Amino acid sequence: MKKINLIIISLLLPFLCFADEGMWIPSLIQNRIIDMQSKGLKISAEDIYSVNQASLKDAIVLFGHGCTGELISNEGLLITNYHCGYSQIQKHSSVKHDYLKDGFWAMNRNEELSNPGLTVSFLVRMDDVTDKVLKNYKNNMSEKQRTNLIFINKMKLIRQTKKAYEGCKINIEALYYGNQYFMFVFREYTDIRLVGAPPSSVGKFGGDTDNWMWPRHTGDFSIFRIYSNKNNNPAVYSANNVPYKPKKFLPISTKGVKEGDFTFIYGNPGSTEEYITSDAIKFIARVSNPAKIKLRTHILDAQKKYMSRDQAVRIQYSSKNASVSNSWKRWQGERKGIIEKHIIDKKIDYENNFRLWTEGVQTYEGEDISVGKKYLYILDTLSKLYEAREKYAIGKDYYYEACRPIEISNFAIGFVKNLEGYSNLNDNAENRAKNPAEKLADTFYKDYYMPIDKEVFISLLKEYQNDLPQENKAAYFNKCIKKYGTVEKWANNLYSNTIFTNRVKTLAAAKDFQTNPSVLKNDPAYKFGIEMYNDFYSRVMPNYIKYNKLIKLAYRKYMRGLMAFDKQRVFYPDANLTLRIAYGKIAGYSPKDAVWYCPVSTIEGIMQKDNPNIFDYNIPQKLRDIYAKKSYGKWAVNGSIPVCFLATNHTTGGNSGSPIINANGELIGINFDRVWEGTMSDIAFDSEICRNISLDVRYVLFYIDVMAGAHHLIDEMEIH
Repeated sequence: MKKINLIIISLLLPFLCFADEGMWIPSLIQNRIIDMQSKGLKISAEDIYSVNQASLKDAIVLFGHGCTGELISNEGLLITNYHCGYSQIQKHSSVKHDYLKDGFWAMNRNEELSNPGLTVSFLVRMDDVTDKVLKNYKNNMSEKQRTNLIFINKMKLIRQTKKAYEGCKINIEALYYGNQYFMFVFREYTDIRLVGAPPSSVGKFGGDTDNWMWPRHTGDFSIFRIYSNKNNNPAVYSANNVPYKPKKFLPISTKGVKEGDFTFIYGNPGSTEEYITSDAIKFIARVSNPAKIKLRTHILDAQKKYMSRDQAVRIQYSSKNASVSNSWKRWQGERKGIIEKHIIDKKIDYENNFRLWTEGVQTYEGEDISVGKKYLYILDTLSKLYEAREKYAIGKDYYYEACRPIEISNFAIGFVKNLEGYSNLNDNAENRAKNPAEKLADTFYKDYYMPIDKEVFISLLKEYQNDLPQENKAAYFNKCIKKYGTVEKWANNLYSNTIFTNRVKTLAAAKDFQTNPSVLKNDPAYKFGIEMYNDFYSRVMPNYIKYNKLIKLAYRKYMRGLMAFDKQRVFYPDANLTLRIAYGKIAGYSPKDAVWYCPVSTIEGIMQKDNPNIFDYNIPQKLRDIYAKKSYGKWAVNGSIPVCFLATNHTTGGNSGSPIINANGELIGINFDRVWEGTMSDIAFDSEICRNISLDVRYVLFYIDVMAGAHHLIDEMEIH
């Protein structure tokens, strides 16, 4: 038997939580505060998170269901990313009022635009409730018994908490694969109004070409306002509502940033997998990501072809295109980082030492050999489960990426399901108001262009046909290929005969649905969608879920083993769209040999990229004129305007719109992206190349004041 020595520890270093890695629980930030202060933080843990007094947490919101926003005035003014507010901006846009092209600025409160369905949620408090959730648990219980016990304990705890926090939403989330539980109490507001946004030529400057890249020059911000009732409580939209008065809003610093400055980010990171094994990473890098990248390339090619030809189509598909493109490019960077940083090999080295520990070959000084043996074979168990799950995971990827993107079939399924839940659509005004079929149709057809959908159908279904083995394809797919011979002929038949491409015919059939549902249910678009849906959820998804549950159960034990094995490592829970803090510093990086990226970009870079002939680089003429005169107002910095900056804060999806805060607790930037080479930080953080990209708040202030002329908004803010 050997003791763990320095050679072994050196093999663990890539996965020890050093440098700026980590997404930390705010209520436990006291455990990190000494380290944060040693790196430059000037405020206290109580300033960052408190339930006893106003703290920074009270200025942060979950924006919608996947972004972060922050309060920047005492009048409910909220800033987030342009891409987070993009769907709201797009919904308000038309050829007549093209806010995507021209931008939008409400010059008074009456001009602010309502956004039904948009919510923001404030965290009231969070608490470790592990003991309460696992109360009465015994080690000899089955997993089903454990699950039932946890459910009962959770419901009891939620009921008790609701009495003290009336009107709040309460979630209890598992951390470390169920080894720890936290309760989150939220207060949700629903009257959220659009205040301002730059045009896409600023908010999405660089488009897909610059997405995930550095240097960036994207003015990725939009501004909303939260409204409440007169008691400052959540309320549905009403003309009588008033601007929300926050407990805390962020003061803004215009002092700027430089290499080495301390920063931290406060937001809602969505999902990470920092503790998955080498088997999981192999599947991601070698199988899943390449397939998904290929499939989405077809969608993007079709969309871009038609968007470039017609302004109306460009407006219709701008939000869809951005959504498809975002993950498409991230998967490429993630795969590249995994391969170039040898993440799989490092994981294997780490796991080999874990195996030796479980076998009792190597132990820590003074450690009982039986500790490691509790986790003997857990890696083998995980490996076998991943192998068994693989064909279902591939089937899942091809359903979501090759079948679900077919717009007409998705609409058909949703439309029919809606009709099944309501009485007959007729000319009775009361019934028509209750039945949202017309609203669903209006929403769909407003942003639907059949030539794109048909071209996507053909290209994706060809890949489905070529890439999947016969036994892994849906029976309905095989039947249709046998009937029509080719995907092209199948597509010609479907799009020629479906009524779902025609709004008038669709609504006419909907009127008689209760007495004659066959018109819609026998429609080829509906048949394709529902048959592929039923196959997936009866054949693929149940098996995927079954193995996933077993994998998560194995990870619960593996996590306990890792914590016992790797005592030098500071473990933080994977992201799950709950409030977290990450900290680091302003820093450039070197993506490859002989290349060094400075951490700050300026307006000069915008002008260098400016090209009126390329949509993504065609900036507003007013910005060209201002640059020519250098008339930046009071926001000039050494004759220029800073635009974006890099930092080493650990981020992921959900951190979009998160505030970047300086050592004094002031807002200095709005996070919107990561560098392409470091997108594998969801799996393994590398301090050499993992950087988050943020919009410099000084560019925001310049744009609002000088470009938009919205001086009243500047007057609301506390600017230092």
